[in-house]
Formats: sequence, structure tokens, C-alpha cells
Amino acid sequence: MYKICTFYFIIVHILYNVNMESSKILNIGKKLKELRKANDLTQEQIAALLDIPRVNYTRYERGSVRPDYETIIKIADYYDISLDELFERKHY
Repeated sequence: MYKICTFYFIIVHILYNVNMESSKILNIGKKLKELRKANDLTQEQIAALLDIPRVNYTRYERGSVRPDYETIIKIADYYDISLDELFERKHY
């Protein structure tokens, strides 16, 4: 389990250190909102599941703040999606 978590931290670190444009940050927020609504959750409910304040989650959806590494992994795990899908990365 430790090796898998380390792998995810490395991947997320690489993704975050890529010079992301603000539009891509907003796309992450848009994806978070789509996932939440598709699962019939309120911002308060998903924030509680992620163990973060609702106001933080709202900022993630608006694209004004990026979630930290641990939160990104929790989000992907909760929705059972890959980090690539969360960041809307395409494989060619």
C-alpha cells in the first residue's frame, strides 16, 4: 500500500509542477462540480466526506484554489476514477 501511495504522490507532484494555465485549473473545478452533481451530493456533503471545510471545497470548484495532494487522491478514490480522468488528461 505504501508503494502505491508513493506512486500517486509522485504522479500528482509531476502534474502540479507542470506549468498549468488558469483555464486548466478551472477545468479541474468544473470536473469536481460535474462529479459531485452526478453523484447527487451537496458541497457540504462532499466536503464532510473529504474531511475538509465546505468553503475550501467551494474554492476548488471555482478554481480559485487547488486541492492539496492528499485531497486530490481522496477525491479520485471516492469517485473511483484515475487521476488522469480527474485532470481530464487524454492518452494517445
